[in-house]
Amino acid sequence: MEPISADVGELPEINGHTVPDQLDVTHGRGIGELNKNMGIRIVKLSAEHSIAVMPVDGNRQPIGLLHGGAYCVIGETLGSMSANVHAKSLEGGDFFAVGIDLNATHTASATSGWVTAECTAIKLGRSLTVHEIVVRDEHGTRCSTVRITNLIRKRK
Repeated sequence: MEPISADVGELPEINGHTVPDQLDVTHGRGIGELNKNMGIRIVKLSAEHSIAVMPVDGNRQPIGLLHGGAYCVIGETLGSMSANVHAKSLEGGDFFAVGIDLNATHTASATSGWVTAECTAIKLGRSLTVHEIVVRDEHGTRCSTVRITNLIRKRK
């Protein structure tokens, strides 16, 4: 399957972040179908620290709040992509990362604009990675905290 670029034209700045071409920031991998459909844009991608933005519009519950599952999607996206950057850097073989645990605590609700997710590595090991992702609304209010654990596997 061809990588999907999320390049949808000029998105010069969202919540203070300049949005780069999605194929460039993901080193040609793209962002995937679900992320494209949800409007997620990767701003920065590394094993240690990553940032993405997502529109509230199109991702709301029927009562007008950003869907809790949307927070989980952007969290898992950043955590898994960051873990895969780390896995590719390991010596001794062709490694990849797969999510094995995800949890989220929602503490506020975004209703408009864009949310920003910031992913920070807690543990970057040879067999496991753990990342914490904090999602904030456009006013800087923490709306959700997501933690993901990824298992590092060797390609067969």
